[in-house]
Amino acid sequence: MEKVAPADREQNGPFDVEEIGVLTPYLDFGSIRLAPRQGMQIRADMDEATKKVVALTIEIDGHRLQLQAFAATKSEGLWTQTLKALEQGITSQGGNVSISEGALGPELRGSVLAKSGENQVSRPTRFLGVDGPRWFLRAVVSCNQINEAVYDQLVQIFRSTAVSRGDIAMPPGELLPLKLPVAVEQ
Repeated sequence: MEKVAPADREQNGPFDVEEIGVLTPYLDFGSIRLAPRQGMQIRADMDEATKKVVALTIEIDGHRLQLQAFAATKSEGLWTQTLKALEQGITSQGGNVSISEGALGPELRGSVLAKSGENQVSRPTRFLGVDGPRWFLRAVVSCNQINEAVYDQLVQIFRSTAVSRGDIAMPPGELLPLKLPVAVEQ
């Protein structure tokens, strides 16, 4: 599969960690580096069984942006096949999504069934993805009702994200390791 990324990815992100300057202030979560912004809350999503960080969720004005970075090869992208698999999975579970052209290329938009206490609710959701040099960055934006101005802010956060692939050999599609910044752990 060919790689899918905005034509201006190298200039406007999401970035490979090698493409950002050392003086740029970033919060280091291992494979994902985030540029801090006013009003941005960051939560590390943990896998209860392994106690490992599996995603980062950024919240602004009730909108959530969940980020995950995956290993990929230099030549093949993961976004096209991931997009189709997500569409099939969500549709088979009663959600309603379709692939449309977004700010960064193809994205998945619609509503996904989610649990809210005892109830099942339909939540507006958008999936974004960009294939980088040796990584794939995926984002899920969700909230009760998507405000386009806040969505644009979340897309900018996604674009300002830097991915550190590391030198460890990993199969394509494997989640890149995340960690809490040293200051947060203490």
